[in-house]
Amino acid sequence: MQGRRNLPLDGLTVIDLGQVYQGPYATYLMAKAGAQVIKIEPLAGEPVRQRDSVSRGSGAPFAMLNGHKKCITLDLKSAKGKEILKRLVKDADVLLENYAPGVMDRLGIGWSVLHELNPRLVYASGSGYGLSGPDKDNLAMDVTVQAVSGLMSVTGFPDSPPVKAGPALVDFMSGIHLYAGVMTALYERQITGVGRLVEVAMQEAVFPALASNLAYMYDIGRAPPRTGNRHGGLSAAPYNVYPASDGYIAIIATNDKHWGNLLQAIGRTELADDPRFHDKVARVRNMDETDQLIAGWSSKITREEACAALAKFKVPSAPVRDLEEVCNDRHMHSRGMLEWIEHPQFGRIVIPDSPIRIHGADRLPAAVSSRLGANTDEVLSSMLDMSEPEIATLRSEGVIGPRPPIHIVRE
Repeated sequence: MQGRRNLPLDGLTVIDLGQVYQGPYATYLMAKAGAQVIKIEPLAGEPVRQRDSVSRGSGAPFAMLNGHKKCITLDLKSAKGKEILKRLVKDADVLLENYAPGVMDRLGIGWSVLHELNPRLVYASGSGYGLSGPDKDNLAMDVTVQAVSGLMSVTGFPDSPPVKAGPALVDFMSGIHLYAGVMTALYERQITGVGRLVEVAMQEAVFPALASNLAYMYDIGRAPPRTGNRHGGLSAAPYNVYPASDGYIAIIATNDKHWGNLLQAIGRTELADDPRFHDKVARVRNMDETDQLIAGWSSKITREEACAALAKFKVPSAPVRDLEEVCNDRHMHSRGMLEWIEHPQFGRIVIPDSPIRIHGADRLPAAVSSRLGANTDEVLSSMLDMSEPEIATLRSEGVIGPRPPIHIVRE
């Protein structure tokens, strides 16, 4: 324990073959908890890094998910590239990848090979539909899994076509599960000394989020409709987004205490005994009238005025904010969850911390993500004892990429 940093995963080595959001987010959580994460990319870089060719902002998500990682390039299709990966895995604790099922096996560096090489290795696989089953080979992206999982069918308004959720919910929800799976397997390894193959399917990770919508199906016996901003199972009211004079505000007051508080906030306490609203069942059955009552009040005042009145009487509510407001949120900045940095490639951007708080442990500050291949020489020399001539030979043979240029922020 002597010399160990005050970080939960200090001393853990993770080989990160993650790409886009799912895999990189899982390993970012590990890096922020103190793990040494070696991010291995193809010579041209992983897909999100390559978005920089579209615009500066398009590539910025890479910086959000890859700070505190050592970035190296490696051609895993080459014999020498595979051999280097195997050498890195020998002393690693975790390898994580979210390639399509079978890719790593076809390369000859899948679970069975690496487990035999290092029985303590926890091998984590993220995919769209899992490593088994009739749909395992279907191509999967966040939007296609939103479609097939049912998420899209219940998103939007009843008289409109289905729409995807604005953010990449499936990628990040499955990335969180992937992190949890790795941590679970590492705990078991403390007892058995042996690692596991851990997998997370994107489709399966999001199914529990449909709980409210499924309740409607069980009650009515058919697929639920899109409910807009109302409760997914249409079994709670008020539960909606209401207009203000300068935007919108979300309000939920589904139990009788919150409803009574809401009536005080809007100055309509005489409605406490109105049969349309006197209990939560009545309010659901008279959902339109309930929503009209609240909208009639909120539409005449600003978001700030509405939030102040509702907060005074402890009614759950929040303004609908845009991303500029969110990035400057004083609460998250005061807690250290968000931090503005000047990135040499992407300019001024906000970087999130890990939402997982381990009290008493140190917290790593926001870090600039490494350039493509920036740590290749360092990792090969420090971890594999390779000499400069050996590394130069690998570079000349195209096994590793060229030394990275210095980033200049584009206007």
